[in-house]
Amino acid sequence: MAAALSVALVFAPNKDAAAQTWPTRPVTLVVPFAAGGGTDLLGRVVGKQLSEVLGQQVVIENVVGAGGMVGSARVAKAAPDGYQFVLGSTADAINQTLYKNPLYDFANDLTPVGLVAEQPTILLTRKDLPVKNFREFAAYAKANQSSLQYASAGTGSTGHLFCNLLNAALGINVTHVPYRGGGPAMQDLMAGRTDYICTLSGTAKSVIDSGLVNPIAILSRERSPMLPDLPTAHEQGLTDFETITWFGLFLPRGTPDPIVHKLNEATATAINSRSVQDSFRDIFTSPAPPNQRSPEFLRAYVGSETAKMAAAIRAAGISAN
Repeated sequence: MAAALSVALVFAPNKDAAAQTWPTRPVTLVVPFAAGGGTDLLGRVVGKQLSEVLGQQVVIENVVGAGGMVGSARVAKAAPDGYQFVLGSTADAINQTLYKNPLYDFANDLTPVGLVAEQPTILLTRKDLPVKNFREFAAYAKANQSSLQYASAGTGSTGHLFCNLLNAALGINVTHVPYRGGGPAMQDLMAGRTDYICTLSGTAKSVIDSGLVNPIAILSRERSPMLPDLPTAHEQGLTDFETITWFGLFLPRGTPDPIVHKLNEATATAINSRSVQDSFRDIFTSPAPPNQRSPEFLRAYVGSETAKMAAAIRAAGISAN
């Protein structure tokens, strides 16, 4: 007993010292979706500025699969030393119900660091789809549902669920075409190989600006100040329908509090920087309000969002396995 206590006293100070000096080497930010998609764009913006704030390189690693579960599960199982963290999102809340056997327990296996940002979802169609607005889209989709295809970043992704919820709200059954990430899905939409996509606003910006797709609606109750001329689905007849993706940083369970709080403070500094604010505007992203950036807020938000997504998934009868 005395020997065990002695060992504990030897290692506890060392652990605390390591936490106080963290980070002493490069850290890895896992992005659970493919390069080129909306989550990846946001992760790279935040990661670049975090590198400057922390004084160590933040390496972005895309770990894809199962609607983001593979990447988040990897961090959930990583050593709780602060050298791996994940850009979690609404997808994590979705996966807890969408999959019968999720690879991790979102509420317990990851330590919340802080909410980072949110993006509205935008409905885009291929450029030559013969519709100009949401009402026309709804009518066309109902009349042609057997031949239409919608794309997503993969089975179980937010784009998959959000388009599925949209289809359910419209009373249509359309074939889903999953891709390995938002980038490839968007490429095929622009090439006219699929008909529509429900994508993050960050992914949509450049293709809307280039005229390569047809923007139909923002799937939220209010218009985006970054796309003031694009009406919402709500104001075009689909009342009370909203799909917004939020993003936050998470560390493995058991990560020492000093590391959690240091990363939280560094993230707040990064979000407040002019470069991140400008980049967020470029990808139609709103930074989390200051009063929503604490670990405590994110922990409670994870619980409420997981419950909300569970209700939506069950109501729509959606399952990935």
